[in-house]
Amino acid sequence: MRERTLKWAMIAPAILILLILVIYPLMWSVGLTFFDYSIMLKRAPLFIGVENYIDILNDPSIWDNFILTAYFLAIALPIEFLLGFGIALLLYEEFRGRRMVLTLLLIPMMLAPIAVGVFYRFIFDSTFGVLTYLLSIVGIRGFEWYTAQWVIPSVALVDVWMWTPFMVLILLAGLTAVPRYLYEAASIDRAGWMMKFRYVTFPIVKPLIGVAVLFRTMDIMKVFDTVFILTSGGPGSSSELISFRVYREAFQYFHTGRAAALSMIFLVMIIVLTNIYLRFLTRRPAEAAVTRELEV
Repeated sequence: MRERTLKWAMIAPAILILLILVIYPLMWSVGLTFFDYSIMLKRAPLFIGVENYIDILNDPSIWDNFILTAYFLAIALPIEFLLGFGIALLLYEEFRGRRMVLTLLLIPMMLAPIAVGVFYRFIFDSTFGVLTYLLSIVGIRGFEWYTAQWVIPSVALVDVWMWTPFMVLILLAGLTAVPRYLYEAASIDRAGWMMKFRYVTFPIVKPLIGVAVLFRTMDIMKVFDTVFILTSGGPGSSSELISFRVYREAFQYFHTGRAAALSMIFLVMIIVLTNIYLRFLTRRPAEAAVTRELEV
């Protein structure tokens, strides 16, 4: 068999699976956004052009869903990053039982989100929940985790507990890649820990920080299963993130075409945000210096 034929024979199964399971459903979904279609109605889809997109962009309730998603992201992401970086710095130093501690820290990330949601339903219970009991010890009794004011922070707390280990894992890998001789040279120059962090640790770990933040941003924006188990979007619609709104449109209201259009808008937003992240990560130090000079 020729080398070129062998290459195509080896990658053909992967391409076929990609076409069937990813490309075709994606193209079908994109086409569906231009039709008035409900999976429950026994009628052919009616072509309406971009009317689904116009209805969505003019719907104030959907903009509220986007705002809630941004609020959720603004709470969960900084906490996960700061905790993850702090724990990674602690685990960077060698100590007895370090491997065991690292293994235990990674357990939440390995659990199914549905199982985590069920666990926290009992933990947040206002009558016999563990966290409710701990708050009662310090004098806060009968705390309601699922009020409109606290429901998003409560869901963010679950996300932080589950996915901070991911930040720890990525950032610890970056810290481990820092050559020891750089720290030794900095110590010879009598640099303090702050100077070491600023001029040695951070420049080397910065690309991995960007990757970790990028992955978590995409994951946080499309959280569904935890919200579904914990709150089902409630109370009212106070925890209805945009991913949950897509679920409602498709499987509760049966607006299939509208749900597909909302999904495409959400996809475009994630792509734009990802490109902004990537542009920031790939910007060269010289370009950054020139930019700073121009700003001055």
